[in-house]
Amino acid sequence: MPADDLLMHAAAQKIAMGWMHTAKFLTTAPSLDFLPALNLPEFAFVGRSNAGKSTCINTLTQQHRLAFASKKPGRTQSINLFSLGKQGVTDAILADLPGYGYAAVPKADKLRWQRVMANYLMTRENLTAIVLMCDPRHGITELDEILLEVIRPRIEEGLKFLVVLTKSDKLNKTEAAKALSIMKLQAGGGEVRLFSALKKKGVDDVAHLLWQWAHPDQTAGTTMGILPKTTG
Repeated sequence: MPADDLLMHAAAQKIAMGWMHTAKFLTTAPSLDFLPALNLPEFAFVGRSNAGKSTCINTLTQQHRLAFASKKPGRTQSINLFSLGKQGVTDAILADLPGYGYAAVPKADKLRWQRVMANYLMTRENLTAIVLMCDPRHGITELDEILLEVIRPRIEEGLKFLVVLTKSDKLNKTEAAKALSIMKLQAGGGEVRLFSALKKKGVDDVAHLLWQWAHPDQTAGTTMGILPKTTG
């Protein structure tokens, strides 16, 4: 990549990270009935318990305790919404969905939350993208496959999809490249990124992608060498 393009890309990533840092708690919903009707782009973060979802959100937003990482994975059973936007003007929503698959959660609670999540992913009108956390050491699990089946029709209709391979610092270079290649095949056309909260790998890249999805009009300008105007 030419030097000018590298500088422009770095500047765009910096803008995206600043935007992610604006994340603020909006509301929590124990069921779909409690979710506010919104017309802003909404990004749903999903993943198996222990996949590093809360850590990923906190790293992206550069806030240590924005998303609550329970010491008992799977116990958080609400959809938490966070607003994004500079100077108090919300322009996107981040939705943190409960982790799934943790054995200690009673079966009845698991089934209830599977239904709630499926309904959310299939019916939330302003849902713009789904971000799936996956530990590359384990790959796509059976529960991840079920989730992919649920969202596949919406992806075919244009819903954005990103797989974040968390904890990539646990892999060496060869293993990371192999995990990335395999996941690209399994993601069905979705985006895939290696990510490490510990080493801050892939953080800027994921933030930039989400910023682009939230600001498609301004994104067109960046491809022509025009950086978006910033007001904060």
